[in-house]
Amino acid sequence: MKFKINYKEIIKLIDLMEERGLSSFELEVEGIKIKMSRAQQPLPSPLEQPKISPEENSSLAPEVYQRQTPKVPPEEARDNLHHIKSPMVGTFYRAPDPNSPPFVEVGDRVVKNQTLCIIEAMKLMNEIESDIDGIVKEIHVENGSPVEYGQTLFTIKPL
Repeated sequence: MKFKINYKEIIKLIDLMEERGLSSFELEVEGIKIKMSRAQQPLPSPLEQPKISPEENSSLAPEVYQRQTPKVPPEEARDNLHHIKSPMVGTFYRAPDPNSPPFVEVGDRVVKNQTLCIIEAMKLMNEIESDIDGIVKEIHVENGSPVEYGQTLFTIKPL
């Protein structure tokens, strides 16, 4: 039986990606592989600088600087640790299958783009990769447990 591409289903997948905030998606059915990705949202334009010079209004300059300075969450600044969070709702798996060893353990050194776990969502397996080089300090979720969007999965000490 030959698999036919149903464009309405592809549109549904695109809508699902948008709804879930996914940046990429892969599906393979009967030898046909669909891989979709979308560009990250553009950064908001910088705040427009006022046309008033600091001499004309000395109280304005510190406020503009303060609004443009990115804020670092206090827990990350305090402990210098990086947190990998779930990009979706699903089921967390530490290994590719029940008979395989986990992708990573506490104390393991990881590199950028290394697979850390899989999150199953709607019967699709999504590999979650590290976005930095570092050492795994903590795994926050038990194998087979449900996870929520934005939930911390791993704590990594950057190298």
